[in-house]
Amino acid sequence: MQRTFVIFKPDCMAQRHVGSVLSRFEGAGFTIVGAKMTRLTPALLREHYAHVASKPFYPEIEQFMSSRPVIVLALEGDNIVAQVRDLLGPTDSRKAAKGTIRGDFGTEMMKNVVHASDSDENAKIELARFFKPEELYTV
Repeated sequence: MQRTFVIFKPDCMAQRHVGSVLSRFEGAGFTIVGAKMTRLTPALLREHYAHVASKPFYPEIEQFMSSRPVIVLALEGDNIVAQVRDLLGPTDSRKAAKGTIRGDFGTEMMKNVVHASDSDENAKIELARFFKPEELYTV
């Protein structure tokens, strides 16, 4: 079994798509092993987006991601990192096919409903960044 990390982004929260998106994950057979609502701080966002924090567009990312509380989620399942990415569709929602989460609910590159880990290694890093060990469960 593999685990991955997901953020229900501010646009997902504002448009009230959390239940619809979560039901797709559960419908795919994934198990929720951690969940919480939180507000992302500038320090946490700078760490999470360190790979683009020096780019001129980073302040827009920080402003958007801290604009309202989000839900962070830990999911477990077979080959889950790849399966979640397939369910989401491409990062740019405008290029995502209907039937994918981003194709159905996203509106642009940044407002793409959900962040999800892009590799097993990053999933482990992101889970440790957003969850304490005792906040993740074995079901």
